Amino acid sequence: MSEVLVVVGPGVVADAGLLQEIATREFATLGVSGTLVHARDAAHVLSLVNGAASAVVLPGPSDEVRALIGRPLGAVVWVDVERADGVTAGAGAAHLHGRGINGLAWGVRHAVHRVRHPSRRIAYGEQPDQWGELYLPGGPEGGRAVPAVVLVHGGYWRSIWAADLMEPLCADLAGRGFAVWNLEYRRPDLHGWHATTADVAAGLAALTTISEVTAALDLGKVAVVGHSAGAQLALRAAADRAAQSGALGGEARIVLAVSLAGVLDLVQGDRRWLSSGAVASALGAPAPATTSGHPADEEAASLYAESSPLLRLPLHVRQLIVQGTADDLDLVDFSRRHARAAKESGDDVTYVEMPGDHFDVINPGTPIWQATARAIVSALRH
Repeated sequence: MSEVLVVVGPGVVADAGLLQEIATREFATLGVSGTLVHARDAAHVLSLVNGAASAVVLPGPSDEVRALIGRPLGAVVWVDVERADGVTAGAGAAHLHGRGINGLAWGVRHAVHRVRHPSRRIAYGEQPDQWGELYLPGGPEGGRAVPAVVLVHGGYWRSIWAADLMEPLCADLAGRGFAVWNLEYRRPDLHGWHATTADVAAGLAALTTISEVTAALDLGKVAVVGHSAGAQLALRAAADRAAQSGALGGEARIVLAVSLAGVLDLVQGDRRWLSSGAVASALGAPAPATTSGHPADEEAASLYAESSPLLRLPLHVRQLIVQGTADDLDLVDFSRRHARAAKESGDDVTYVEMPGDHFDVINPGTPIWQATARAIVSALRH
């Protein structure tokens, strides 16, 4: 691919040498050439990105530069090292934010991925975060109908993390002959828990409409795969659909639900203060006391009962639970206990535990992902 251009806008609060180190490291890791340039002002930024095959821009605080984010400038990825809720990227653009200075690394990866693995962004609602990226074997146009894999990203339900987390798996699974629907959704820190769960359900249901348009999806064979907090959302959605006779829009059927290092026990996740209180923050309430007649606890108990995969058992859908041994030990505990309880409930469950950390399970080059991919292939092709 052509050179990746990184543009640092005026006023970005970061050590220039460290930014160069991060960019240089990512260029080498991804096997691309690249240049980092510090821009003087908005006009300079515009002149640099115009005509660039792939650009990553750290806009900084300048109002003039930030006004460019909403403009169709081509293959530009915008990266705010600080949190910047409410920014809507323009046509053809992407916006990553709130990941600190290492957000630059994520931005370079995203920019390279977009060039190497073209996809089709499809909205399933009117809100900015209601969309998915569709990858088809053979490129955006695809060919014959193939099984579909829905990916649900994690990030402890916080808006600074987005669907780009799952992009390496998109390329891997499309290369294995599957249609891949990489789902974005509104996160509860900005929109509330019910918006999040409604979006995942709507994103799954959108497969029917997508199939009608592309004729490239075999809706009789759908797998939903979630990572970390996304695994909770994926398994919960699969359980909801199974309770509705397994149908998505009357046609598509989930035949496999996959947890990759999943947050599968929300009660213990809250009581153990997982990720500094992420569970209660997402659901809007702490886990209820075990013995309490208080109405608020009863409401919370109902919320946790419908949301926690462990409490939903049996899910009545085949499950693949994948866990790296070098991950957070609470997640190892959740995965082991969920797999055991699911089997005891009568669900069809395969448990895979192998060496690896929290991100090895979404890294196509690791043995744990290779084992996971083989299991997905087996479930969808037999």
